[in-house]
Amino acid sequence: QVQLVESGGGLVQPGGSLTLSCETSGFDFGRYAMAWVREVPGKGLEWTAYLSASGRIDHADFVKARGIISRDSTKNSVYLHMNRLEPDATAVYYCAKLPGSDGRYYCFGEDCRRLYDAWGQGAQVTVSS
Repeated sequence: QVQLVESGGGLVQPGGSLTLSCETSGFDFGRYAMAWVREVPGKGLEWTAYLSASGRIDHADFVKARGIISRDSTKNSVYLHMNRLEPDATAVYYCAKLPGSDGRYYCFGEDCRRLYDAWGQGAQVTVSS
């Protein structure tokens, strides 16, 4: 059974940083691309960061220069480190698995639900003073 479990969310002051973690199980982690997808209240789902099985990475414009996706294959885990956070980063962040090693990864709204075949429960990140 495929499982993705996020952790590391919470309340962060503006300008602060945090690292989201996603521990996976139930599939061969090294063979699949992974991503972070966030849901901003009132805006729906939006792709945030991507990591292919071969290590190719990409980040949405709103997270570039202040966030980076990475993985640790020894722990079957993927991470999203974000710094210099601002209130507009407030969202629920989901870890998601692509049904392949690479491919289209950018998405918005319900297209994200169709594109990624496994999701974590989500980690709330709130940036506020």
